[in-house]
Amino acid sequence: MTHIAMPAIDEAVIGRRDEIVAGLVAILGAEHVIATEDERRAYETDALTAYRAVPLAVVLPGSTEEVSKVLAFLNGTGAKVIARGAGTSLSGGALPSEDAVVLGLARLNRIVDIDYANRVARVQTGVTNVNITNAVAGQGFFYAPDPSSQLACTIGGNIAMNSGGAHCLKYGVTTNNILGLRMVMLDGTIVDIGGSECDAAGYDLLGLVIGSEGQLGVVTEATVRILRAAEGARPMLMGFDSAESAGACVAAIIGSGIIPVAIEYMDRPAIKVCEAFAHAGYPLDVEALLIIEVEGSEAEIADLIARITGIAEAFKPSTLRISQSATESAAIWKGRKSAFGAMGRIADYMCMDGVIPTSRLPEVLSRITAICEGYGLAVANIFHAGDGNLHPLVLYDMNDPDQLEKAELAGGDILKVCVEVGGCLTGEHGVGIEKRELMSEQFTQVDLDQQMQVKSVFDPGWKLNPAKVFPLEGRPAVSA
Repeated sequence: MTHIAMPAIDEAVIGRRDEIVAGLVAILGAEHVIATEDERRAYETDALTAYRAVPLAVVLPGSTEEVSKVLAFLNGTGAKVIARGAGTSLSGGALPSEDAVVLGLARLNRIVDIDYANRVARVQTGVTNVNITNAVAGQGFFYAPDPSSQLACTIGGNIAMNSGGAHCLKYGVTTNNILGLRMVMLDGTIVDIGGSECDAAGYDLLGLVIGSEGQLGVVTEATVRILRAAEGARPMLMGFDSAESAGACVAAIIGSGIIPVAIEYMDRPAIKVCEAFAHAGYPLDVEALLIIEVEGSEAEIADLIARITGIAEAFKPSTLRISQSATESAAIWKGRKSAFGAMGRIADYMCMDGVIPTSRLPEVLSRITAICEGYGLAVANIFHAGDGNLHPLVLYDMNDPDQLEKAELAGGDILKVCVEVGGCLTGEHGVGIEKRELMSEQFTQVDLDQQMQVKSVFDPGWKLNPAKVFPLEGRPAVSA
């Protein structure tokens, strides 16, 4: 049913399914191997639900050592391996194939150690993002990257895609908040990269692995930074009569040198849906809404709000409201954090993920609208405006193949615009299958060849998540 081509299926591996399942059961026990078709179907897709494939089998190891044994065994079977956390990937990063074993990390869900003195925590990668903050909040700490799916998404998936979130404008994305990793290679070798220090010796292998989309190894543990929570924080709402005014206001705030904790953007379709879901008090008579949060002492907050308000006056906001309580702040963020789920109540959508220079926001927003209108599709824009990380939601009917194709084409055109204006294909969702064939828009074949050589060093047979990231044409020949 997919319009995105997938590599040829290895029928020989499928023919050995019973043998492979028996080997996995011998390692983990039958209770941790999912083999029946009905049960495997639960793993046939991730959050890019337009594409599906039932995997060969699913295994659920409970430790790094068990991951090592599973990979060492699978390395000799020819089966592909897809590591999976919570399956929240919006780019098809955890989409399996019929000749692949899904290696689920949900049982690796322990916080191993917390070192408050050195502001680090060691966690297994099946831990959900928000549970790190939950574990340390009582001591006044938090873990900074906060994707909208943070209630469900796991640290392993965040590492694979280099995830961000609303508050990463100030604190950085996943790669800025990881100090060390434990990773298992396809042959079962366990390696430790980085550590608990601020800067480990040797090559920056952390920078190589974070964002590699499970193509180099399976990460089972991470040492993360935990940060002292600010004394206070306060969001404000600004409504504008045009997307161009809101975009120009964002560019002006960032251009002034002020770095709020977050600047989030919603357009009219998104505002309407999110308000109906969260009842956050969003204005319904504006074309664009900014949620701007600042933090610090009461004096710092007051000063930053005053300066931002002064900058915004030049763009004539029709609504300006500053949160007056913790309850009001929570409601404002509930609407934003629930946006993707709320939008799913009214339509199927493809959530795009591209990055642009903030100075080009007004122009790009206009072009996104024109692109979608050209395909006869609606679009809702909800994104991290402060760092130019766009998330247009291209709305379509999944049951209409024609609309699915148009949504794919519209999404591709939007990402091409991002590259054209000096941005890139992904800010935090990764490439997956969604953007795989667009990689040549951003990189030359020489660039891609260099990247693929790195994958081949770690995974010579291209068995780890092989359908993702790199265009199917131009890949190196590998032996089965």
